[in-house]
Amino acid sequence: MWSDVETRQDFLNYAELAEVVAELLSNPAMLPLSVGVSGNWGTGKSSMLNLVEDNLPEDTEDRKFIVVRFDAWLYQGYDDARAALLEAIASELVDEAKKKDDNLWWKTKSLFKRVDKLRFLGLVGEAGAAMAGFPTFGFISKAANAASRIAQGDRSADNLEDLKEAGKEVKEKTDGLIKPEEEATPPQEIKAFRTEFGEVLEGLKATLVVFIDNLDRCLPPQTIHTLEALRLFLFMKNTAFCIAADEDMIRHSVSKHFETTKTDHLVTDYLDKLIQIPVRVPKLGVQEIRSYLFLLFASAHTGIDKAKVDDLQEQLNDHLREAWGNEPMSVRNALSVLSPDPPDDLASAFDMADRMSPLLANSSAINGNPRIIKRILNTVRIRTKLAKIRRVSVEETLIAKLALFERCMGEAASIHLYSAIQAAPDGCPDFLKAMEAADMGELSGASPTIWQDKEHQTFLADWIGLQPKITGHDLRPTLQLSRDTVALVGRRRGLSEAAAEVLKVLSAAERANSPVGVEEAKKIPPGERQLVMDALISELRSHSDWANRPAKWPGALLLANQYAACAPVLRAFVLQATGGNIPVWLKATLAADGPLAEGRR
Repeated sequence: MWSDVETRQDFLNYAELAEVVAELLSNPAMLPLSVGVSGNWGTGKSSMLNLVEDNLPEDTEDRKFIVVRFDAWLYQGYDDARAALLEAIASELVDEAKKKDDNLWWKTKSLFKRVDKLRFLGLVGEAGAAMAGFPTFGFISKAANAASRIAQGDRSADNLEDLKEAGKEVKEKTDGLIKPEEEATPPQEIKAFRTEFGEVLEGLKATLVVFIDNLDRCLPPQTIHTLEALRLFLFMKNTAFCIAADEDMIRHSVSKHFETTKTDHLVTDYLDKLIQIPVRVPKLGVQEIRSYLFLLFASAHTGIDKAKVDDLQEQLNDHLREAWGNEPMSVRNALSVLSPDPPDDLASAFDMADRMSPLLANSSAINGNPRIIKRILNTVRIRTKLAKIRRVSVEETLIAKLALFERCMGEAASIHLYSAIQAAPDGCPDFLKAMEAADMGELSGASPTIWQDKEHQTFLADWIGLQPKITGHDLRPTLQLSRDTVALVGRRRGLSEAAAEVLKVLSAAERANSPVGVEEAKKIPPGERQLVMDALISELRSHSDWANRPAKWPGALLLANQYAACAPVLRAFVLQATGGNIPVWLKATLAADGPLAEGRR
């Protein structure tokens, strides 16, 4: 199993970019500087920050780096983000000043007072905003609302009491934040803070590097407050900021703040002023994902020494740097780095990684996202462990193949697949056998209609070719391991209670135009219509003499008449079951103007 937390291990080959960013942050000629590390959810932005920090130069007698890590999400709903960031920085400066100079340490203490004053001013600002019509919380909201009602002429005892109580609470909560003699306007306080901050950094002979993470997890107000805090430090000597966030989410927050669209020039201008150098986390290709999987499997194996994993990581990264001109490291060579006689389970895992990496890189449902890849692998490992506990003999590679299908094809297609598996006498649906036997050009004709949208065709072609082959395997035991994703109900293959009741009526129907059957068919939830058709077809499979009409035929034809999407499924089954020898009673149904005519929509 693999932990879903940021790491300092470079399994994604981010080291080169991290070195470049660290060089920018530590270059005195570039300061002050703000770098934005952007990337979608799960792409490894936090890990990138760790690697950048690790690549900062070592401290010397004349040059020191003070590093502050600030997780904006931790303060969501608990503190003003602006003050929280200032306090985190001031706290780090106090600790450093303590080690260097007592006089300097006393100077840094006043920074805390400045932070408290700015926090108080922020609270007062919120109260003013509330009176202007903007929402806020707590005692300030109570005071503002009471004051607003009184201003409008409502001088009731309740309103006066609310204002009185709120005033008392303000005094209690702000006691110690400011002193009566410290009268200053917000601009004066900000200027004083910047002056003292610069003097402290100068005295420490240090460069401040602040890493801000998880900004894209915050609500828009928290995001804007954090970005506003950055403005206090921009254009100040010896400061560098590295902000990791999904740029699209930040644009959303800024657009909400300006009440405009994400593409408006105001949003772009705002971000351009705050983020001087944008850097995108590299998108992982097939070779990067392949190496990532090798390292994940190697690091999780109890029989492999960590030093060997480090050796493999170094060699894989060397290969990736020269991937433009060289072949990737083979599975055999990768295993030989770890052990002259690698364990069978590790060799099997590496083979699986080699085969799965193109699908993980190219599927739109995964798109090479490291976090999603880990989740899929953890799902596979959980199911493998369950199989051992239940003493079910199932190959892990087969579990992985089905888990990949679930993630990339979606719930409806997965229910369809697992329903067909349950219905198949040997646990392997005929259409899967046909798909594996067919040329890729004939794939769409062999696959069920529900799978034949353009988005899924490329994935299906690759998935069908992925080893191991499904033909020859009874997949029913695998269904019991997949119940965390797709809930199946007995032999009715995942049908809801409503759909299962309709199936009973259609199975007993004697006429394809039965009014009762038609009304019942309308009750089938939209996502289960083809599942009901599959269920009826599974009942028709036991019919051997197609010269005579099967007993279950009217219900299946009724459903095909009612829903056009079900007609091609029934037609394909009939042609397969009869081997192309169409009996007399079926000819009219399959004719060009019949209900199961080819190409019907």
